[in-house]
Amino acid sequence: MILKSHPRYESLMTRELIVEGVRKGITSTQGLIAQGRGETFDYLIGEKTTESALFAEKVAAAKLLIARKPVISVNGNVAALVSSEIIRLSELVNAPLEVNLFHRTEERVNKIIGHLRSLGAKNLVTKSNALIPGLEHDRAKVDSDGIFIADVVLVPLEDGDRCKALMDMGKTVIAIDLNPLSRTAQCATITIVDNIVRAVPNISKFAEELKELDMKKLKEITRGYDNKQTLSLAIEEINKNFISFIGRS
Repeated sequence: MILKSHPRYESLMTRELIVEGVRKGITSTQGLIAQGRGETFDYLIGEKTTESALFAEKVAAAKLLIARKPVISVNGNVAALVSSEIIRLSELVNAPLEVNLFHRTEERVNKIIGHLRSLGAKNLVTKSNALIPGLEHDRAKVDSDGIFIADVVLVPLEDGDRCKALMDMGKTVIAIDLNPLSRTAQCATITIVDNIVRAVPNISKFAEELKELDMKKLKEITRGYDNKQTLSLAIEEINKNFISFIGRS
């Protein structure tokens, strides 16, 4: 039992969610490694949502609301960490959920779909009848009515080559990635350098606030967004935390 008084309570509970995801068969064992890598970068940004990340989350919400055909990609870690939250976001921006896995088995795909449905998800696309050009692994498999024809794709915890392939298809790609130096972060249209357990609820909050705005006002929010600047600010935040730590030692 992890006590709430433990100084690492939230981080430890997040780890437990991933471990439980592996037990349930919805998260791969490789997802444990990905979680550890992300946690390292979360330390470096101060385990908080920075101002630049919050702005990127607002822009992401506006982009999803503007989209003609938004889709939210779900992998095993997303399903383990923020399944209820991702379902709520899906409903707010009318974006279907599509399960897409690197370490893919049909059994695990079906378990994730069942998990999402058990929590009330109704807007799902579940076929794997199309291929993203240029990819040779299983993440190329997508739904012809989902990611394949989407104009905006939210890809939390993505891998870089699929992010680039989606960009090459002319899609707006919104990534959630704690590592501002990753291929995904550098390639995406909008990169949210934040922990997914904070980022998804934040995007939902903005979507709820912005959904009554007309198209012109939504476009004003997204106009001039600079992803390179967002990544630079994230790196500056990491450097500032390093300097602060050195000053205390």
